[in-house]
Amino acid sequence: MAPLREIKRKIGAVKKTKQITKAMNMVASAKLRGAQQRIERFRPYAEKYSEILTDLSSRVDASIHPLLEKRAEIKTVGIILITSDKGLCGSFNVNLCNTALRLSNKKKEEGKEVKLFCVGKKGRNFFRVRKYDIEESYPDVMSNFDFQLASEIGSKMNDMYLKEELDEVHIVFAEFVSMVRQLPQTSQLLPVQQDEESVQEGPTSEYIFEPSMEGLLAEILPRFIKVQVYRGLLDTSASEHAARMTAMDNATKNCDEMVGQLTLVYNKARQAAITSELMDIVGGAEALKQG
Repeated sequence: MAPLREIKRKIGAVKKTKQITKAMNMVASAKLRGAQQRIERFRPYAEKYSEILTDLSSRVDASIHPLLEKRAEIKTVGIILITSDKGLCGSFNVNLCNTALRLSNKKKEEGKEVKLFCVGKKGRNFFRVRKYDIEESYPDVMSNFDFQLASEIGSKMNDMYLKEELDEVHIVFAEFVSMVRQLPQTSQLLPVQQDEESVQEGPTSEYIFEPSMEGLLAEILPRFIKVQVYRGLLDTSASEHAARMTAMDNATKNCDEMVGQLTLVYNKARQAAITSELMDIVGGAEALKQG
């Protein structure tokens, strides 16, 4: 059995670890509140933007704008992967990276070239270790970002698509569903999909556009890509803090269990040591009597 001093040292180390995990849980909880408010405020705007664009694009021919028109042959696919910059959030980043990896392998099996754009250090490191070529990375941005980052990424995607350097663009992000549920999602950004089957029965909303639909599409289609990227950033940010809070809460509970187990081992070892000393005393007394 381990010496008492060593067991006591392990108990002290676990208690210090518990203090760290508890503090990280509180920090993640505080950051989550802000991130959750941001995505909850932005999500209705993004959904309404998508609804209006869908209605507008369904009334025109895809050839009216290059961002709507599907290429006859898809040669190069761009994948935007959004992960966190920091770890200690369970399987959050691994799930996102595996989702992007499966999509990449699928496109490669179809004979397409894949270009990766990694937002966050974890995604970049994941594919760098696996010797994947990364077209561009954006590390150390997830802790403090605004719409400018989404605008930069969206503009780059639009430019590369218009120059035919990319024929298709997908985004992989974590959708924030609840405090305990964050789902890896894959969405196609380019070409913008026209929902031609979304014909509803009964009365529907009818939009009157001014100026022409062609002029509006030229204005809102490039911005739509930026809006979708920004939504992915906000969703992933909120999901990261929720996942870290859950992971640190589980780690704190595990520390409590370890302290309990080690305390039991310590008490058993201490009792064994006391029993051994008593036996030595009794044995010595018996020896003196016989002497």
